[in-house]
Amino acid sequence: MELQVTNSPFNQEQAELLNRLLPTLTDTQRIWLGGYIAASLGTAVAASNAPVSAPLAVLTENAPAISKEVTVLFGSQTGNSDRLAKKLTKKLEENGFQVTVSAMGSYKSNNLKKVENLLIVVSTQGEGEPPDNAIPFYEFLHSKRAPKLDSLRYSVLALGDTSYEFFCQTGKDFDKRLEELGGKQLTPRVDCDVDFDEPAAEWMNQVLGALSEGSSAQTTGTASQSAVTAEVESEYSRTNPFRAEVLENLNLNGRGSDRETRHIELSLEGSGLQYEPGDSLGIYPENHPRLVDELIEAFGWNADELVPVGKNGEERALREALLTYYEITVLTKPLLTQVAELTSNPELTSLLSAGHEAELRTYLAEHDLLDLVQDFNLKGVSARSFTALLRKIPARLYSIASSLKANPDEVHLTVRTVRYENQGRERYGVCSVQLAERVEAGDTLPVFIQNNPNFKLPESGDTPIIMIGPGTGVAPFRAFLGEREETGAEGKTWLFYGDQHFSTDFLYQVEWQRWLKEGVLTRMDVAFSRDTDQKVYVQHRMLEKSKEIYQWLQEGAAIYICGDEKKMAHDVHAALATILEQEGGLSPEEAADYLTQMQQQKRYQRDVY
Repeated sequence: MELQVTNSPFNQEQAELLNRLLPTLTDTQRIWLGGYIAASLGTAVAASNAPVSAPLAVLTENAPAISKEVTVLFGSQTGNSDRLAKKLTKKLEENGFQVTVSAMGSYKSNNLKKVENLLIVVSTQGEGEPPDNAIPFYEFLHSKRAPKLDSLRYSVLALGDTSYEFFCQTGKDFDKRLEELGGKQLTPRVDCDVDFDEPAAEWMNQVLGALSEGSSAQTTGTASQSAVTAEVESEYSRTNPFRAEVLENLNLNGRGSDRETRHIELSLEGSGLQYEPGDSLGIYPENHPRLVDELIEAFGWNADELVPVGKNGEERALREALLTYYEITVLTKPLLTQVAELTSNPELTSLLSAGHEAELRTYLAEHDLLDLVQDFNLKGVSARSFTALLRKIPARLYSIASSLKANPDEVHLTVRTVRYENQGRERYGVCSVQLAERVEAGDTLPVFIQNNPNFKLPESGDTPIIMIGPGTGVAPFRAFLGEREETGAEGKTWLFYGDQHFSTDFLYQVEWQRWLKEGVLTRMDVAFSRDTDQKVYVQHRMLEKSKEIYQWLQEGAAIYICGDEKKMAHDVHAALATILEQEGGLSPEEAADYLTQMQQQKRYQRDVY
């Protein structure tokens, strides 16, 4: 609201000065100024005993106090929500708030009815499902045991990916349910796509501003301190990636294999980047030059035309922008909606209309931007207007396959190359094919560390661990065993590994054999699905060893699963439940509760995708 003589106690000159100043202030400066005026006003009132006018009364101790206690809950699968929740917590604490921060899986749900200010940061997993560590709280909130929350103020930051049908569904569910229970929105929910840093920062500022309005606490000291506080981190991050030199790039599969799996070794020397087993490495990839050239030709564009990238006014040549900045291989419903509005294309509008949902889902799953141009005859649309609709190419996350203790200043990856044919044209994984075809030793890649606190070795090296990782899902377990070898951990280790053929697809076979011989790996079971008449997978090997697995669980073993979320992880989960029922005599409900308790105890962790 703009100050005027008619709506404030200020004269014209004062109002003009304030209108010029206030929009330039940061949130911290506004809060500090509010505290300063309140303190000055309190001194003046004590000295003169003069009455205070109504517009300024909100700054006095007579105003209704808004609680400075804030609860921040996060649900995270890969660590993004965790990181943002901790960043939010730090921001709030610097501005004088008392913050309780917790993973949803560790939060005592009965405390919720006492909370006045609740901030939720949550991602969406799979087909609109909550992440593993959010499931208990999600189920509690949606049960009959959930309390009335009439005194609650809340806000939700939802992380997701618009290429999935149920974009940010978990965040939407929390927002709706909290409102149903009587909660009042502190600020509107914000739904973030894969490039979430800017909208997340804006949401945090909005939340801080809303919480600060009418607050009676003095924040002068903390606000002054926050102005000079800097985050203690490596200078390299997802927003400022490190150019890591490629040391090694090898194909792990034998001759004759249907698969190509690259073992990539990168140097982190000079970066200050640190990681632990279970963390991931993010790589910002480049699109395939052939696809970029075909796209430019199909649109009838000029490769050298300048187009904007980002929000800071930067411009790049069109071909470079399509190679390095814009996503061109994934279609989303929001993108198609914007293209339909831009082009007024009747066929595209029809595809997006009610009654065509199944057809739209199929089209989005099986086509890319080049298909869109050709199928809907979009040639002639201007490059500047069209690229403005495209989102930034997201980083690809890969489970780290090395221990920093065992390989100082290095990080290793295990990446399966994705190639297939569809609609008469060869398709390929953006990053995996770049690594396989266009990256050699000596080249550099823009990388960052993605910490994942939800996939970590037990604190005690004596704890037995069972690792289930078919295919490239075995990558983090190479890191786990490398770490345990370096630290001299005594706990038993058991690896279940599977792929297609023993002779060509047994990734890291020599290393597993060495660790078995030296006792770092206690036992290993393998399943090669194409070597037998009937396909055998890791879950079948688990069921064959059900008695031994149950005994390990009774001894306190922790279970880790890495790999495909849609099928493998569900099949392995079902196998674990079956083992608990058969060997432990549990009912299906009791087995499910047992696994939930293991997740809450961090004895059952998954890194699935």
